[in-house]
Amino acid sequence: MYDGVVCVSGDGILVEVINGLLQRDDWKTAIKMPLGVIPAGTGNGVAKSLLDLVGEPCSASYATLAILRGHKRSLDVTTVSQGKTRFFSVLMLAWGLVADIDIESEKWRWMGSARLDLYAIKRILHLRKYNGRIHFVPASESEDYARKISQAVSVEELPFCSSSNMHVGSQENGYVGPNLNLEKLNWRTIEGPFISVWIHNVPWGSDDAMPAPNAKFSDGYVDVVIFKDGSKLGLLSLMTELGSGNHVKSPHVLYFKVKAFILEPGTRTTDSTKGGIIDCDGEVLARGSGAYKCHEDSLMSYDKMQLTVDQGLATLFSPPT
Repeated sequence: MYDGVVCVSGDGILVEVINGLLQRDDWKTAIKMPLGVIPAGTGNGVAKSLLDLVGEPCSASYATLAILRGHKRSLDVTTVSQGKTRFFSVLMLAWGLVADIDIESEKWRWMGSARLDLYAIKRILHLRKYNGRIHFVPASESEDYARKISQAVSVEELPFCSSSNMHVGSQENGYVGPNLNLEKLNWRTIEGPFISVWIHNVPWGSDDAMPAPNAKFSDGYVDVVIFKDGSKLGLLSLMTELGSGNHVKSPHVLYFKVKAFILEPGTRTTDSTKGGIIDCDGEVLARGSGAYKCHEDSLMSYDKMQLTVDQGLATLFSPPT
């Protein structure tokens, strides 16, 4: 018998463990295993979010003490699906500016975490916008806001409108997603172009960046942060506000909660031969034509992706609150 699994890493190993547990035939039992995170990576978003709840620093010693105390909390899991291919996310999904910074800056990994700040400046000075559209089901608390920023869409207009794709939770080996009838939900649409689309499950993405200040561990929703427009100087200013979460107060930022989400990624507005990168929990899910290292294999194609949230599916060791 085991009391839990502890990951000494950044967020990547935690994501690998959750994906492994959910791919087992006995996933219903396996996913109940409590998981601990001791921060030891470049990005420690889950550990930072846990420790920040109680005002403690994101350090290995505080995280270890929290695990030893044995308190637990639930964690939402997002299923990212494309046909029968699935990836289970607990941190974030990004497309556009944020994904480009995260993945393309890997060639500067020798610089440590500073690579992200410096590459952000480079990427903003040579700003890209991407064509595309998003569809989403807003949380009840975001419905009024969603009506102001988006258009209603019928289920027949959605890219995944067949019954096999719209009904999640069919009988297969391993976990396939929450049991949702997506045809019965109220969908909204926002047309591009976009600078960045960023979807977050917990408040912090790293030790010093809080993209989604209102995110909760197990509310059954993910928080969406969208940059659609703004000057280069304004974007640089927004990036400096990530540490406090004040960027979401900008009129150039759309910020709301969703239960389900469909991403239709497109090409750059200035070059229709080049697509972008879709980054999920620090891993590349898809690369468009002409994107950084586009010749490398990825789990999914640069095409429509569906996200659905299962409330409190996983369990984390957590500081007592």
